[in-house]
Amino acid sequence: MPVHNAQAGTRESERSPIVSVRNLDKRFGDLEVLRDINIDVHPQEVVCVIGASGSGKSTLLRCVSFLEPYSEGRVYIEGNLLGYRETTNGLVPDSQRSIDRVRQNVGMVFQHFNLWPNKTALGNVTLALRLVRGMSRDDADEHGRSTLEKVGLADKAAMYPSQLSGGQQQRVAIARALAMDPKLMLFDEPTSALDPELVGEVLNVMKAVAAEGMTMMVVTHEMGFAAEMADRVVFMEQGEIIEDDTPRRIFRESENPRLRSFLQTWKERNALFEQD
Repeated sequence: MPVHNAQAGTRESERSPIVSVRNLDKRFGDLEVLRDINIDVHPQEVVCVIGASGSGKSTLLRCVSFLEPYSEGRVYIEGNLLGYRETTNGLVPDSQRSIDRVRQNVGMVFQHFNLWPNKTALGNVTLALRLVRGMSRDDADEHGRSTLEKVGLADKAAMYPSQLSGGQQQRVAIARALAMDPKLMLFDEPTSALDPELVGEVLNVMKAVAAEGMTMMVVTHEMGFAAEMADRVVFMEQGEIIEDDTPRRIFRESENPRLRSFLQTWKERNALFEQD
């Protein structure tokens, strides 16, 4: 088990999950992209979701945050149904206000940074603090600067996104999400839009966030990060969860032929690196 969760790990099964997904399906017209998904994520767990492009990983994360309404099943955040209400006639769409209330403790970081180009790094971090949390500008700025310091960007607070590297922009996006003090962080391939030399700085920030006990769901192609930091690794194929197990079993002991085939290239590349 990863060291960041060594003490808490023995208690995970005794605690209510922050995320609970039950029999989740998602269709775009006749195309079924998620099929009968069941997964729990407990407090302080880091769950990495891996799989080939088009396997449904990002769609799952978008359904968990209800950025994408799901077609069937249920998603619970801290025990609260997200996106719908239970009625005698089944599920009906919930109000936007209720949706926002249920997911108020969820932060999300996307592939692309989605920063406001006309606002500084500090302005991007503090905007939601003022508009959503109602903080004064002075309090928001103080909290925002502290959060930027956590991601190693205290000296970039006054810079605009165009003045920052891709890795720095993604770290601002992480700071923006962290500033809202979420209980759950969702990362959707946060390094896929970065040049290889910038990937490490973002992964290091994510490792630090995990080490502080943040609950995380991470869709990633970075197998090294998943092997090192995850408590569980979920392997998806064609909209289904094929494997859900510890990193050791996923990366070293699985006998699933599709998973072994998926990991083979990474393993070969990693073996060559270790020989150098």
